[in-house]
This record gives sequence, structure tokens and C-alpha cells, in this order.
Amino acid sequence: MKRQLILLMAAAVPLSAALVPMVANAADSDSGPVAATTCAVIPVSAPSGTTVEAVNAVANASGTVTFPAAPPLNPVEETLTDVPAWCDITVTVTHPGADDHVNIKVSLPQDPEKWTGRFQATGGSAYLAGDFGSPLVAAVKAGYVAAATDAGVGTNPIDVSGWALTPAGEVNTPLLQNFASRSLHDMAVIGKDVAKKFYGNPVSHSYWNGCSTGGRQGYEEAQDYPTDFDGILAKAPAINWDRFAVATLWSQAVFSEEKVAPTQCELEAFNTAAVEACDTLDGVKDGIIDNPQDCHWDARRLAGTTVVCDGKEITISYATADAVRKIWAGPVSPTGKKLWYGPNKSASLAALAAPGAPFFVADSWVRYFVTQNPSFDTTKLTYKSFDQIFRASQQEFNDIIGTDDPNLSAFAKAGGKLLSWHGQTDELVPTQGTVDYRERVNRTLGGNERVDDFYRLFLLPGVNHCGGGTGPQPTDDLGALVNWVEKGQAPATLAAATPDGSVTRNICRYPMVARYTGHGDPASAANYRCVAA
Repeated sequence: MKRQLILLMAAAVPLSAALVPMVANAADSDSGPVAATTCAVIPVSAPSGTTVEAVNAVANASGTVTFPAAPPLNPVEETLTDVPAWCDITVTVTHPGADDHVNIKVSLPQDPEKWTGRFQATGGSAYLAGDFGSPLVAAVKAGYVAAATDAGVGTNPIDVSGWALTPAGEVNTPLLQNFASRSLHDMAVIGKDVAKKFYGNPVSHSYWNGCSTGGRQGYEEAQDYPTDFDGILAKAPAINWDRFAVATLWSQAVFSEEKVAPTQCELEAFNTAAVEACDTLDGVKDGIIDNPQDCHWDARRLAGTTVVCDGKEITISYATADAVRKIWAGPVSPTGKKLWYGPNKSASLAALAAPGAPFFVADSWVRYFVTQNPSFDTTKLTYKSFDQIFRASQQEFNDIIGTDDPNLSAFAKAGGKLLSWHGQTDELVPTQGTVDYRERVNRTLGGNERVDDFYRLFLLPGVNHCGGGTGPQPTDDLGALVNWVEKGQAPATLAAATPDGSVTRNICRYPMVARYTGHGDPASAANYRCVAA
């Protein structure tokens, strides 16, 4: 779910049970900092209720670091150059009564002169709580102490069969709590403690950086652990998990009930038609629907037209067109009550609307957690059974992993800053779920202007899940957050550009949108202004 599930897999550093003697728990944390000039095991303090089991230290030489491709989720090799020498300190913790073993990896520039004083915790993807590979090394290169956690659930973002259920077939609640929240706080406390012990100086500023699951984790920190981070960068956040993780199966119920199975070529024809109809609503013809909520084109208008797929002419049926209309509109109850949001028009339907191939995050959620039945077939959902499962997920899991508490007053009072963005063509996590949350925060805390003091949301036209797509991509979102936290420069806009730099935009903070002034190059950010949506 991060960069369309590409940058996910990395090898975790194994722990050594022999390297335990200098470990300390919170009760023994007055032993004092240990200034480190070499990569070695150090005493580690953990939060109350968490016990340190083991600590391991591994030194890494400077130079070029390559992370090999790991198909199918990571088909592209990634290389980082000019990485300074760094130390990986891996801490294993457990929670009494949980029978868990959580690995937290902290990566630190070995030369104190290479450290900016900043700490960066990094997030996960899908059912991966944290990536122990390139995100940590990239952060080290940028001068951060970086951390990630596996939450005790392993390093497979797709397969939850090894941890979701107990031998008795019930939800493994302690591990789900780790994945949802507990391991994040552990990582924040332990990561900052390791930095202090390693350098002999405390962290000056702490940041969260994550997308998708990592975005949800960032919101979780703001909601439940408001003092852990000074700044949180939460992209394409998979919040409202108890609803989102069922809602993204809605297409399977629609296909089953309406007895249609359109090809991806047919489905793409609807997006093509929607873009053609709504592209210029923002005053610029660029192949992008700037604000999909303004696009009221009805999918049923495509019924009866012909498209060419694999060299064959196919006539779009009314049933298929109506199915697409229902998928875009989002799930409803059997009586027509709106339950959640669908994907935006122009977002690819390949992941969330493939007949017979349900979105794997939602499929696993329903099979292992909601029904506790790994054999449950989500492709045979009906409108009635979908409604029952949707409500059961809310009832059983909102408190654990909903991540939708709008009361961010404690985070605001602590001086925290939350910078969040979501692509308008996100093909995995419906963008309007994030908008819904922001509006709930506005209602809870006194309106948009007050909330903007500590929480700013940016909606990026033409940008897919965590990046990609035809629209301009953020160029330095973390830098914008750092400037907000450390210099008080609240971002009115978020700089974005296409990979080749040919198109630039200054993305306006929600609820404002960018509109072309009518003068100058429409590919230049200089010729746009922010206006009320």
C-alpha cells in the first residue's frame, strides 16, 4: 500500500539472545546515558508495561547500499549512495501476558557529527507494521536517527495467517493491539532513549513519517500518544480502518448481486469517459479531474457505447454501467443508507473492483478478523451479508484500530503538527474517508481555521496511493513539516512537480483548491491561486 505496494519488503536484522547483559527496563533507567563512539549494545529503557528481552548491535560501513528486488511487491532494486557509516540497534520487547516478541530497529549515524539531533519513526504498509530496510537507511543519510517496528507480527505485508488467530481460532487481540497502536508508542519511547544513550544527548525534535498503514499509524499517534512526536507526516492514511477495510470489498457484493464481471478494459473506459467529461472543470485541460467531487458525470451514460478491448469490440451493458455507478457511490445498506465512500472517479479500479479478485487487505481483514473464518469467500458477498459484516467490523474493532477519534486537543495542546496529504486518484484507500475525518475534527475543535493551527490536509489532483499517477507529486513534504515544527512556517501550500519537472503546482491546503489565473503557462505553479472550493 506504500507506492502501490512496491517499496515494502526488506530483510530484518536477526537478534542475538546472547547480547542481553546491559539491558534495562524503565525501573532501572537512572543508570545514566552512555556516550557511544562505537556500535555496541547499550542499556535500553522501555515504557511501563513493556519488558526488554534482548538488544543487538550491528555496525554498517559507509558507501552505497543496495536493496534487492523482492517480487512481486518490490520488483525494482533500490540503491542509496553516499550513506554514512551507521549502527543498527535492534531491541526485542514483550508485553506480559501477550506472549509476543516485538522487534524495534533503531538506525543511527555512527559519527555524532552526522546527526542533526532529529528522530524519525517510519511506518508500514498493509499488514507490515514497519520496513526495516531502505526507509531507515534513507533517514540516516538525511541525518536522522530512524526507527521501525515489526509489532511482533512479522514482515509479510500480505499474509496474516501466522498471527491473526489463536490456535483456538479467535482473534489474537494482543498482536492486533500491537499492530494497531501499542508497538508505535514503544518504538517512539525506545527509539528516543536509544538515541540519547548512544550520543549522550537527547533528541531535539521527533517526527513520524509514514504512508497508507504508515499514515494510519501517524494519526494513531496523534490521537492516543499526543506527546510522542513534534511533527507527524501522514500520507494516504488508512484511517477509519474498521470501515475502510470492509468498504473496499463493496465491488464484490455489487458484482455478485448484479451478476456482472466487467474486464479492466471496460472499467477503464468509465474513467476515461469521466476524465473527458470533467477534465476542464478547473479551467485547464490536462487529463486530470482536479476535484472529483465536482464531477457529476453518471456512469450510466456509457451504457450502449462500444469500446475496443484486446482487439474486440464490446458494448457496455446497462448492468455494467450501473455497477460502476454503485461502486463509485460507495457502499450502502440494503435500505439505501450510506455506509462509506467509494473510490474517486478517475482512480484506477484494478485493485478495488476486480471481479473475483478482492482487495487483499480487505479480504484478509474480513476472513481472519471479522468472521474468524479463513475459508470465507468474499467474492460471494451479497448486499445483506456485506451490511452485516460492515457493522460487525465497526462494533468489534473500532476501539482497537478505527483510528478515527476526532478529538486532537491533546496533540494540539502539546504543540504537535500534523501534515497530511492524500491523492485524488488513490486506488486503494478512498480519499473521501480522510476528508470525512478532517471535517469531524473541524466540528469537534471549533472549525477549519482553528484546526489549521496544528493539522493541515492537502488533496493532490491526479496522484495515486502514496505517489505515482499523472499529477504533480510532493517534492519535499517532510521538509515542509520540519519547517513548520522548527521555524513556525505553517505550509499554506505544498510544493509538487511531475518527475521530469515539466509541470509544477503549489497544492492548496484543504478546503482550498488551486485555480488557473487564465494567464501564463498552465504547467507552471506561478499561474495558479488558491480559492475556496
